[in-house]
Amino acid sequence: MHSQQAAATATLSAECQAGRPHGLPGDGGGSARTVYAYATDPEASLPEGRFIEEVRTVLRRHATGAGDGPPEVLDALARQAADWGTAERERYLTLAGGEEGPEGHREVLVRRAVLGCAPLALLSGAWLQWLSAPGNADAPLVLRILALYASDVGAGHPAASRGSAYLELLRRLRLAENAAPAARLTGDQRIPDGAFRLPALLLAMSRRPDDFRGEILGADLCLRAVGLLPALKLVQEVLPTEADWATLDPGGRREGEGPSPVERCRAAVDALVEQEGEWGADAVRTGFRWMLAGLRDWSGALHAELVAAGDPAFDMAELMRLRAREGAVYHHQFLLEDKPLARWLAECRTDPGPLLDVLARSKLVKPGRSGASSLVRGLVGERGPMFRVFSPEDLTVIRRWIDSLPVKPAEASESRTEPQTEPEPGPGPEGVRGGDVPEKPSPGATRDPLTAIAASLRAGARSPGRTPSGLREAYHLLMNRTDTPALRSWAMDYVAGWLARSGHGMDRTAMPLPERWGHEGLRPWLQSQHDQHGAEFEENAAVPLPSKEAVVDDTVQTAPLTLIDGSWLQGFTDYEQASSAIGHSLFETYWDELGNGEPHLNHPLIYRDVLKEMGVELPPTASAAFAQWPGFREESLELPVYWLCVGRFPQTFLPEVLGLNLAMELSGVGGTYRRARLALKAYGFSTRFVDIHNTIDNVATGHSAWAADAVDTLLASLPDAPGPGARADMWGRVRVGYRSLNPPRTVGARLAARRTRFTGRRR
Repeated sequence: MHSQQAAATATLSAECQAGRPHGLPGDGGGSARTVYAYATDPEASLPEGRFIEEVRTVLRRHATGAGDGPPEVLDALARQAADWGTAERERYLTLAGGEEGPEGHREVLVRRAVLGCAPLALLSGAWLQWLSAPGNADAPLVLRILALYASDVGAGHPAASRGSAYLELLRRLRLAENAAPAARLTGDQRIPDGAFRLPALLLAMSRRPDDFRGEILGADLCLRAVGLLPALKLVQEVLPTEADWATLDPGGRREGEGPSPVERCRAAVDALVEQEGEWGADAVRTGFRWMLAGLRDWSGALHAELVAAGDPAFDMAELMRLRAREGAVYHHQFLLEDKPLARWLAECRTDPGPLLDVLARSKLVKPGRSGASSLVRGLVGERGPMFRVFSPEDLTVIRRWIDSLPVKPAEASESRTEPQTEPEPGPGPEGVRGGDVPEKPSPGATRDPLTAIAASLRAGARSPGRTPSGLREAYHLLMNRTDTPALRSWAMDYVAGWLARSGHGMDRTAMPLPERWGHEGLRPWLQSQHDQHGAEFEENAAVPLPSKEAVVDDTVQTAPLTLIDGSWLQGFTDYEQASSAIGHSLFETYWDELGNGEPHLNHPLIYRDVLKEMGVELPPTASAAFAQWPGFREESLELPVYWLCVGRFPQTFLPEVLGLNLAMELSGVGGTYRRARLALKAYGFSTRFVDIHNTIDNVATGHSAWAADAVDTLLASLPDAPGPGARADMWGRVRVGYRSLNPPRTVGARLAARRTRFTGRRR
């Protein structure tokens, strides 16, 4: 196994066996930030038990008192949410009010509004990301949800999600330095902790879709009914052409679409309620009312912040508070009114008012005249002791504050004690600027409601869960997105063993993929492979077709694989993956395999129709009865289980998945599918399944072409240098992934797999 892959496998496997979620950040930035950062990980695994209990506690606590409309009637709640959104947007619009206020005031409002909405708007719709799974990918309800989600991510196009449109707004305003990937947003101290609470909990619930499907849909319906986040209406008023405002509205239609997202979400909700009855309806209402209550609280706090920001002293106080910790390390000899500046700064962390007062009275500041104030001139100049301590944005805040100060009589200022020395040089961290400036908190008054949830994530699962006893049980357990530490560890070991088998003897065996990747990319190679498939089909034209019994047997034994079509790509439904430069085509492939939301195009359903023509009625794919069906031979589950396992790790095994995807999409085009068509037609069976694959997998504009392009996109971005993670190493992993569709069956290859899996179990 390649070194980087082996290291990643070892780390994940060890964490899985310990029962702890891997990569959980510390809580230094607040619990909401912690949960948000962890839940954005496409390989996140959230434990059952205490975590689920804590989430339900928060939902119940905040779902009550959400409004006067009858809680039993969802239409009334939707109208209430829409009415609130309209009124709240009007309330924000009044803040824009012409050109009144201090110079630069509107820019301050825009900056605060855009940053305050960022945690939610950057991932708009992401909570739907795991509601489809291998075991339910043919269910009409899931297809409705997937269609809604595909619209949110802009299926088939890179950087076309609603969140991408928001990222573009942040970039235009030069506020995006911490915005991509979204997990980095938690380090932006300009954003209040409270802005992370709603999206953090929504994203966390999205990682347990079987437990919170109704609540997720209820919250999603609320957000779409509200429409454009109220604070963004102010931004739209000031900057009407700086963003794709239609895309930023989660309730707005995207170009070329039919029913509105509100209507589509409501249709999914109705299907859920029809399927699950009152239990499902109650879950939807709980999620809706929790979201509406949370939006009211969050928007109220953001509005209050923007009102307070009308006073430049608010920005200045916030800046001083956020920079105080670093500054207090220095300035012990510099006195302001007989007290070291270091002590002023230490006290400023909870109450910045006194420091602002003493600064305003000092010689560092000329009230009303920032241009003459040494605080923003000599001290921060390139020869000054505080050069580059403040960013340009910080200096703008300081200047606005100084210019807003009333000019005092000269004699009043001269009566004050003045500093005798300049402050010590002391670097402050770049990028720490802005955020909320609360009053000095009282004990227990500002407890983060997500504290218990973050603690439950750190505690991990109460038990490791059940380790699959074999392929059949593993196939059944892997039907869902959620897992246990034992299942996750088993899946990681299975992938490691399968890849070890796939790579065994590869350098000594001819394989289609070239030994080295060239700058011309894979398109020329793809065309040559397609030509070869066509030639082989013609050469085999005289070979007798298999018997009807053989055709039926092959169709049946392939069912465990085909009924989970696209499952190796399930990890690319993750929001940021689904609209990335590499992942957008992988998501579109997954989306195509499941019929683009249309049951009559859904590949598993089409395949079941063929089986019925053959007289074979199989149990539901997600059921234990399907995996245990005696008509399946044991070896028919080996490859499907690999698909189900590797699809759970889209980052850890990215190059291997890309190679597997290329092999899978190219495997039948031009030859095998055409041969299968002849056999099916000869015995009177529908050829629709192979026909549709031979067209959508084509090497010009179809899945095969997209698969090659995804590989090229990855390889072109890597350095042409030796070592792990460089182009040659990653290309080697792509080749192993390509071979993993049909790994060698020799004794040596199987021993290599066994050794690797045994090593994994010993870690």
